[in-house]
Formats: sequence, structure tokens, C-alpha cells
Amino acid sequence: MRRLILGSLLALLVAPLPALGLEAPLARAADWAAPPRPTPGPARSIGTTNLGCLAGALALPPEGPGWQAIRTSRNRHWGHPETIALVAHIAGRARAAGLPDLWIGDLSQPRGGPMPWGHASHQSGLDADIWLDLRPKPRVPAAQREDLSIPSLVRADGLDVDPARWTARHATLIRIAAEAPGLDRLLVNPAIKRRLCADHRGAAWLRQVRPWRGHDSHMHLRLRCPAGEAECRGIAPPPPGDGCDASLDWWFSEEARNPPRRPPARPTPPPRLPLACAAVLASP
Repeated sequence: MRRLILGSLLALLVAPLPALGLEAPLARAADWAAPPRPTPGPARSIGTTNLGCLAGALALPPEGPGWQAIRTSRNRHWGHPETIALVAHIAGRARAAGLPDLWIGDLSQPRGGPMPWGHASHQSGLDADIWLDLRPKPRVPAAQREDLSIPSLVRADGLDVDPARWTARHATLIRIAAEAPGLDRLLVNPAIKRRLCADHRGAAWLRQVRPWRGHDSHMHLRLRCPAGEAECRGIAPPPPGDGCDASLDWWFSEEARNPPRRPPARPTPPPRLPLACAAVLASP
């Protein structure tokens, strides 16, 4: 009998994690896109922006003082309360500076998690896209803001901004966002960062403005982990300085602009989310 019990315990100890219920759920994007509403209860940003989820999300209203949300049919205008407050803060400051309403793009899904298309991040409720379109915007119903054409601010060769579209007001908006409380970093196209460096080198707020591919017609805002939320996992802060150095020059190098082709990677299993995300997805 003792041998049987010991054998059973040993089998339990070496059993695969799913048998013990300790394995995080697979990050199947379709599952995370399905819930129409967030979980009840207090807000919790869980995991990282690239592999995480969100409990207790709030919805950004379709319209507010200084903003209009676009493509609301995607149901991606949910975020941590601090993200919603950040968007409202930036829109209010922009309005006070004489800028037109801002078009607010994707935040997160009602429970965060991976999206079927469009973003690898935006998973933990701490990301928001704001379009760099400063044309006048009359208030129209949300249904008329679904199919929009938003021009790029970057030249076709990718080396500089388009002088026919870029204005000092764009820099004003980016500065307002970069100086917002709680912001971790702000991603823009390298050509936009280059122009900001040419015009504002040495400004403290440029540290938060980081170059990244794409982002030629919108800026991507990312918040720091909210205070006291131990399940949230942030990343290292931006390096000291304004970022107008060799690290920016690299984005215009041959290596960056024409990276070598690599053989296709072998298929890998979907990544696994933090354990706490299982309850978030399963919540009624």
C-alpha cells in the first residue's frame, strides 16, 4: 500500500502542468476578441503590453472634450482607468492649445489580451493610439468615423517628414503627449523623431519620444505600470538623454532600412499568458 501511495504521489509530481491547473492559457487571439464587455471589479493590468490582459477595464466614450474615437465597431476602446484619464488629459491640453479634436484609435479589447490583427501590443490596457491628423473635424456620428483616410506625415523615401503636411502644431501635440503624467514612452516614425530633434534638440520631453517603424500618421502612447499593481510587468525606461544621437541615426542605416532576409521560422506554439489571465477570460 505504501508503495502504491508513493507511486501515486510521484506520478502527481511529474504530471504535466495542465493536469495541475497551473499552466497559463494559450494566447488565442480569437478567444480574447470575443468578450463584448470587461470583467467586473477593480482595474488590474496583468503581464506585459505584449503578453498580458486587463481586468476591470473602462471604456473611452466615443466623444469627449477634444476627442472623437474612430472605428468604434472594433470594440477596442477599453483601457485601464489611468489610460482613459491620460487620453482625456492630452485631448484637453490639445484643445486648450487651439488644436482641433483628436482622433483616438485603438486602446485595448474589453479584457485586453492578444488581438486577431493590427497590434502585437495593446494587451494590458496601457496603450493608446492617437492620430496625428490636425485637420478640422466636425462632430459626426461614430458610424461615419469607421472608414477614414489619414495621410502619412513622412516622405515616401522615409528620410524626413513631408514638408507639405508637417507643421509646428504636430510638434506641439507630440510634446503635450510626451509630457503627460504617467507616460512611459511615445512611439513615432523615425523621420518624425528626426524632425523633432532638428527643431527641439536638448528638450527634456524628447526622451519619451522613441522611434519605431510605421507610426507615420499616428503616435502610440504607453503608460507605466500603475502604482501598486504587482501583476503588471513594465520594461526598462528610455535611456537618459533626448535620443537625438547614434541610436536615432541607426534607423536610417542600410541595416535598418533593408534588413537581411532570414529563412522562415519554424511554427511555434502560441505564447502563454500570465496565469491570472485565465480567470479574466473565463469571467462571466
